[in-house]
Amino acid sequence: MAQVEATTERIIAADADTVFDALADYKDVRGKVLTGHFSEYEVREGGDGEGTLVHWKLQATSKRVRDCLLEVSEPTDGQLVEKDRNSSMVTTWTVTPAGEGKSKAVVTTVWDGAGGIGGFFERTFAPKGLGRIYDELLQNLAAEVEK
Repeated sequence: MAQVEATTERIIAADADTVFDALADYKDVRGKVLTGHFSEYEVREGGDGEGTLVHWKLQATSKRVRDCLLEVSEPTDGQLVEKDRNSSMVTTWTVTPAGEGKSKAVVTTVWDGAGGIGGFFERTFAPKGLGRIYDELLQNLAAEVEK
C-alpha cells in the first residue's frame, strides 16, 4: 500500500493571522468556503481550531464519497491538522506570511492508497482531483478574507 499525497497552495491578499483564523473557524467560516464536493457539514465539538471535531462527506468523484470525521489539532503556529477517524487520511493546512499584507496557504492531504490496479489509478488521478477541490476551496477562502 503506497501513500497518496495531494498538495495545493495559493497566495492570498490578507495577512497570515487573518487567513489562519478564518481556516480555524469551523463554526462560521469553514462551512461557507467549502465547495459543492462537501456535504453534511457539522461541527460536533469545539468549532475554533484545536479540539474541534467536525464531520462532512467529501464526494471526490461521482462514485467515490468519503465519510469524514475529523479531529483538529494545531501542532505549531500557523498549522492546522485534520485527522480522519474513519480512514488514514490526514490534511495539513499551513499558513505563512508572503510579503506585505499577503500570505501563502498550503494544504496537503495524505492517505494510504489501495493496492493493485485500483491503487495505480488512485495514485495517478486522486491527487489531481483533490487538488482541484482544494484549489476551489482556497479560492473561496481568499474571497472571504479579502473582503
